[in-house]
Amino acid sequence: MISQDCESVDIVNDLVRKIRIKESQLKIAQESNLIYTSAALESQILELRFKLSQSQDPELDALMSLLDD
Repeated sequence: MISQDCESVDIVNDLVRKIRIKESQLKIAQESNLIYTSAALESQILELRFKLSQSQDPELDALMSLLDD
C-alpha cells in the first residue's frame, strides 16, 4: 500500500514537472513567435493535464490545486 502511494506521488510529480517544462517552452515559443511550435506545446500541455486529472486520488486533487495557485 505504501509503495503504491509512493508510485502515485512519483507519477504525479513527474507529470507536474513535465507540465512546468512545457509551459516554460511555450512561453519561449510565444515570445519567439513560433506559431506551430506554440500550438504543439499547448496540445501537449492539455494532454499532460488530462493525464494528471485521470486519477481520483484526494492527494492528487490537493496537488492539482497547488498548480492552480
